[in-house]
Amino acid sequence: MEILEGLAEVRKSPSDNGLLEAIVIRPGSEERLSLQRCRLSPEGGTEGDAWARGCWLKLPDGSPHPDVQICIMNSRMINLLAGEKHRWELAGDNLFVDLDLSQDNLQAGQLLRIGECVIEITEQPHNGCGKFSRRFGSPALAFVNSPMGKQLRLRGIYAKVIEAGDVQVGDRITKL
Repeated sequence: MEILEGLAEVRKSPSDNGLLEAIVIRPGSEERLSLQRCRLSPEGGTEGDAWARGCWLKLPDGSPHPDVQICIMNSRMINLLAGEKHRWELAGDNLFVDLDLSQDNLQAGQLLRIGECVIEITEQPHNGCGKFSRRFGSPALAFVNSPMGKQLRLRGIYAKVIEAGDVQVGDRITKL
């Protein structure tokens, strides 16, 4: 019930002119590193992240699929689930943003500018999994994977890099 009560705050996220609140890379399995600044590129995704070395979704040639380059989660939602900011990185996402990620606000193909970078929202759904359940509890998993949770994209979204550039915590996020 606490999650449902906290949803009102998540829904207050801006539809445009959002804010990049945290950056996390996964250098290796179960490793997390919070950064203040990093580079996003079509070749490396969130540079330093394990995505470029291989991921669960691959192209026919075996290389990592660009549609899952950047994992993005709403900062208000992760704060609701994780509480303390140092626990946000457990979600495994790269960018934590104060921006409405819902299907109504961001469709596949929508371009966003963050810092020097331009990213494109992809169609690939971002669903909660067993790891998410172990870290935040089965009620959290059920909630983000519910029909409403999927419509609001409470577990997050995926994006690919269109224009490389540096991003830093505090950067504005604008629709293009």
